[in-house]
Amino acid sequence: MEAYIVLVKLLCAHFISDFALQTNWINRGKSKAGFTGIGFQAPHAAIHSGMSYLFVAEWSCWIIPVVIFITHFIIDVTKYNYIKPSLTTFLIDQLCHVGVIVVLWNILFNECNTIPFVTIISSAKLWIVALAYILMLKPSSILLGMFLEKWTPTSSNAQSLPNAGQWIGYIERILILTFVLIGSMEGVGFLLAAKSVFRFGELNKAKEIRTTEYVLIGTLASFTIAILTGIAVSHLL
Repeated sequence: MEAYIVLVKLLCAHFISDFALQTNWINRGKSKAGFTGIGFQAPHAAIHSGMSYLFVAEWSCWIIPVVIFITHFIIDVTKYNYIKPSLTTFLIDQLCHVGVIVVLWNILFNECNTIPFVTIISSAKLWIVALAYILMLKPSSILLGMFLEKWTPTSSNAQSLPNAGQWIGYIERILILTFVLIGSMEGVGFLLAAKSVFRFGELNKAKEIRTTEYVLIGTLASFTIAILTGIAVSHLL
């Protein structure tokens, strides 16, 4: 069996078990304290274990369901008993589960791999791309804030969502960088057009032209940073 097919099967088993087969009743039960929560967490981990064993279908490889059950149970117990629920908690939880699967797969099937996991994470290209995406977040946000500081309007919109502008900037720069790296520059144009359509009503009603100019400068600066970073990374890869 191809090693990468095994990895895909393990990931499919995880996401089916954690989402499609996990009802709201199970999820609420897992969050309860004491043995009640464990009574839901253990069967849930067993479902993951069984699905992994069934999907891989290597019946002599019993280590897969054992490791999946133990690690999934420990991660869930830790999450529900010691960590407050949030988006960050959800992402860390999924990262831990997927990380266990990748490490287990690499240990068991590394002899079949043409590109071992350790080689992948040691690749200079991977770290260059990772650095580019990191720069699209807080570093770019700080740089843009300093650049736009002298033009920032004094009045603030009380109806605006907290940190919404910052997150819009994060997402748009990540999308632009991705479009540039995959060679889909038309995606950048589509994103710019879509953003212009959404902001048209707000800008059209602006009492002062400075608001429109401020938004345009911020948008173009954000796009410029992402595009230039993408071009630079593309030449390094």
